[in-house]
Amino acid sequence: MQNKSGSKLKLILGLFLIGLLILASIKFNVQELLRSSLDKIDKLGALGIGLFILIYVLACVLFLPGSILTLGAGAIFGVVKGSIIVSLSSTLGAACAFLIGRYLVRHWVESKIEGNQKFKAVDEAVAKEGWKIVGLTRLSPIFPFNLLNYAYGVTKVMFRDYVLASWIGMMPGTIMYVYIGSLAGDIATLGSRATTGAVSSVQWTIRIVGFIATVLVTVYVTRVAKKALNEKIS
Repeated sequence: MQNKSGSKLKLILGLFLIGLLILASIKFNVQELLRSSLDKIDKLGALGIGLFILIYVLACVLFLPGSILTLGAGAIFGVVKGSIIVSLSSTLGAACAFLIGRYLVRHWVESKIEGNQKFKAVDEAVAKEGWKIVGLTRLSPIFPFNLLNYAYGVTKVMFRDYVLASWIGMMPGTIMYVYIGSLAGDIATLGSRATTGAVSSVQWTIRIVGFIATVLVTVYVTRVAKKALNEKIS
């Protein structure tokens, strides 16, 4: 009984913090704050890399939009170096959010789905084929990045598989957006017409890849979950 109360308290606290963060991001101009941070990072040289990684990880955990940071990495560090730094930052951020989701609300979810064979089948499917599902959802823009980090923490997917698949799945989008940021050449020009036009072209490419990934992950999860459900019933 005490464990259940503790789990509920953790869930309520987690939801409250998430709601608070969303309200804070609406109240304050988050994009402008991040842009200001990029200006400071640009002037710090080697120390700026560490600060960039820290800010990016915090953005992942706190549900802040990371696109301006990814574009900014291209403008500050260039395509190759920027892609490596963003890839490391986003993977670390995704891993931190995953661990928070796993240890904050996992037990509460387990208590709720206990006895529900359909939910348990889906969970088992993700546990068995987690790296494939994670990789496909990372390619699809329909699944929000920050929310997905926490959502996977609630499933039984192995942490190792999650991190590896997230890293690989995020790589194409990372490189494309860093490249667009490098075209701007300056933090002040991020979001300008020239950059926006280039971003539109990239977004169409991502949408096409994302649509294919969305169809594949939907079909794949359904098939694997159905198989797991049939095994449980039989």
